[in-house]
Amino acid sequence: MNSSAAPRDTFPRQYARTQRLTLGEPRNIVVSPSGERVVFARSSSGTDAVNKLWVLTTETGIEQCVFDPSGDYDVSQTSPEEHRRRERMREAAGGVVSFSTDAAVTKAVTTLGGHTYEIDLVTGEHRAVPVAVGIFDARLSPAGDVVAYVRNGALCVLVNNVEQILCSDPDPDVSWGMAEFIAAEEMGRQRGYWFSPDGTHIAVCRVNSKPVLHWHIADTSQPEKEPTTHRYPQAGSTNATVTLHIVAVSDGKTIDVPLPSDCEYLNSVSWTAHGLIVQTQTRNQRTTRVLRIDEHSGDSSLLHEESDEQWVELVPGTPALASDGALITCGERDGARRLLVNGEPVTPATTQVRSVQFVGRRVLFAANDIARPWFLYLCEYDLETKAVSRLSPDESVTTGTGNDSHVVLRTTSTLSPLATHHVKDGSVLTSHAETPLVSPNVQFHVVGPRQVPVAILTPKDGLTHRLPVLFDPYGGPHAQRVVASHQALAVSQWFADQGFVVVVVDGAGTPGKGSSYEREVAGDLADPVLKDQCQVASMLSQLEPRADMSRVAIRGWSFGGYLAALAVLREPDVFHCAVAGAPVTDWRLYDTHYTERYLGDPEKESDNFDRTNLIRDAHRLRRPLLLIHGLADDNVVAAHTLQLSSALLSAGKPHEVLPLSGVTHMTPQEVVAENLLLHQLDFIRRSLGIRNT
Repeated sequence: MNSSAAPRDTFPRQYARTQRLTLGEPRNIVVSPSGERVVFARSSSGTDAVNKLWVLTTETGIEQCVFDPSGDYDVSQTSPEEHRRRERMREAAGGVVSFSTDAAVTKAVTTLGGHTYEIDLVTGEHRAVPVAVGIFDARLSPAGDVVAYVRNGALCVLVNNVEQILCSDPDPDVSWGMAEFIAAEEMGRQRGYWFSPDGTHIAVCRVNSKPVLHWHIADTSQPEKEPTTHRYPQAGSTNATVTLHIVAVSDGKTIDVPLPSDCEYLNSVSWTAHGLIVQTQTRNQRTTRVLRIDEHSGDSSLLHEESDEQWVELVPGTPALASDGALITCGERDGARRLLVNGEPVTPATTQVRSVQFVGRRVLFAANDIARPWFLYLCEYDLETKAVSRLSPDESVTTGTGNDSHVVLRTTSTLSPLATHHVKDGSVLTSHAETPLVSPNVQFHVVGPRQVPVAILTPKDGLTHRLPVLFDPYGGPHAQRVVASHQALAVSQWFADQGFVVVVVDGAGTPGKGSSYEREVAGDLADPVLKDQCQVASMLSQLEPRADMSRVAIRGWSFGGYLAALAVLREPDVFHCAVAGAPVTDWRLYDTHYTERYLGDPEKESDNFDRTNLIRDAHRLRRPLLLIHGLADDNVVAAHTLQLSSALLSAGKPHEVLPLSGVTHMTPQEVVAENLLLHQLDFIRRSLGIRNT
């Protein structure tokens, strides 16, 4: 026997080293206006975490690497702002993780380890931009002759290799050109400044974080390190004050943009040839307003107002102005989220619009059929013909990007182990992603009178013996787990292959099933979502006869962790053990924008917070519970798990806690990610009385 032989590869090991099967796949795709070039980032293999910058020439189909950061580049000076941006984006890779191009897509800039580089996308040449290290969010002007960036909270530009500070403030709690925590974490707005189409002006956010609570996160495994302090807008507390301004690139002259006084949130900003528009939102999130801004005076005029009794959903990519000046938004109409052109719906009420990818002479958007939400399609609305058409294959999960000339589709399904990226002219972007070591054996169902989407995964052994059951949900707003994608179901299938019937339920509040389905959690994030899990459990034997309902586990992360703990606390006769990763346990400890959307103001609607509080249920525990939490988590802070654990101990309820030192809300560390799956499997087997095989 060769004792030096490499250990047998396993799915947990593969899943960890490939960063959840994402490495090696093309990403951050940009198409030039002419369609001549497709620019994207990609690493060299499925285990290489360093992304390079590539250009595909569509006429020839040839790919060229134009910037390779895997060489002798100093990556030690990454700014704190960049670290925070990556956490908000759940970004674990390295190298070129973001870049900005000029309008013609002939140049790009990227920041690597605090250093900035400009790349010629036509010749492949690159140079170091002569600015000191530590800058954040470097962007090219539309003409490509100016580089803008943020340094120490100040908005700066580099003109003719000379740095100019356009906007700054001596108060360290005030920043220019950056998205505040709530915008980045909950609203999908990752940036804080936008060039005008001619490059002469910049619309810029000023953020005053002084009113926001100070929270402290300590790495208790390294007591010599000081705790990290950051501003966290806890539900019911004061948000950062965000204002909008227009600054001239030439001399820094600034114009204030007065926004509606009753709108606390700035959701989005878009500046195109047809004008500068912004969307604002009230604190209770029941009203949004789209405003056109006069770039010379800062005055605004109302273009569109959307209201809803529960909340107005923010749709990525909207609002936007089309080439003919039409306003593109989305709104809830006739039970579905529909694409609106100048306020009028243009998509059918059987379709749920999920996001908008491009607006020009046409609108590219992602949508699903409400009846079968596990498929997602890239669609087109032609503003001239008024026709809606589907661009992607049937029974797939397809997203994409593009413009009026070309579209790049990313397509996955349960039948294909890898995502494909193809340009509509026939070119295909090469993927170096690893083929998963598992293959889904899945059946999709809709269950009960409300047609709850369910995916059931089973081992491929063909045997008929009874199997323990593992519920594997997220189960909450803004995340769909029942999707017809090989990669999305890989972890669930691995658990199934260990001898489980794995059940994934998208219950009340999850996206894709129409407007009313999402709003069933208004005022209560506990009972509606748990009832759907229980209903599926009650019918599971009819759907999968091998399911042994005397041995049922549930696991989840983030909202799924909350749901797992909720299930074992409140329905112990249905769920016999739970693994709760990074769970919210008291919604009063979560942030303003997310929490108040569903539960309201904790002072005025305290009953909503009480009925969803897990800590109040600690005395009810009578089943095994494993709590897992990253101690460096700045989103769902570890206090959630620690306070629940303390309450369980006070109530004399045995449980297990697995603290993850140095780990945030995501678990990018390879060893941690691998062993975390194995530890969960071991706990579930022990708790259900299953012998290891």
